[in-house]
Amino acid sequence: MARRAESIELAVLGLLHEGPMHGYELRKRLNLMLGWGRLLSYGSLYPTLKRMLRADLIEETTVRDAGLSRRPKIVYEITEAGQRAFTELMSEVGPIAWEDDNFDIRFAFFGRTDMEIRLRVLEGRRSRLQERLDRVQQQLAMTQKEVNQYAAELQRHGLESAEREVRWLSSLIDAERTSAAPASVENT
Repeated sequence: MARRAESIELAVLGLLHEGPMHGYELRKRLNLMLGWGRLLSYGSLYPTLKRMLRADLIEETTVRDAGLSRRPKIVYEITEAGQRAFTELMSEVGPIAWEDDNFDIRFAFFGRTDMEIRLRVLEGRRSRLQERLDRVQQQLAMTQKEVNQYAAELQRHGLESAEREVRWLSSLIDAERTSAAPASVENT
């Protein structure tokens, strides 16, 4: 549970880095970012926002809506402490940065990250997936005769997904390195 809360905090800080938002807008943008497999409920978002308020990472302002609603909207905004926390979180390059729970969110904010950090996170993710891929290939070879066709198909699907992500990460790493290479100067 703590990991999920940390992931939500990172995503909220990243989104509020773009500008102030109210809770509904935050939830909508977070769900777009997290994807259909990890939809976020208000029951997860608002406790996280309250913790972030207590930690002075964000602040809230009540705004009266001129529309049909009589209820005021609460708008959240990142504080200086929140900006520092976001920068610090995005600078992490250890396993927490490339594990399944955090990688997608970090990747969404890579544009605000130094190239060396991006490379280390991408390489760490690729290495972790390659280890997982090797393990699945070994298991598949050992259990091929012992499992039914559906279990074998599920293993094959996992294998293909991991292979596809390793190729994708390799292309991203190559592109990062290519863009970092200094332009060659021709002698005239």
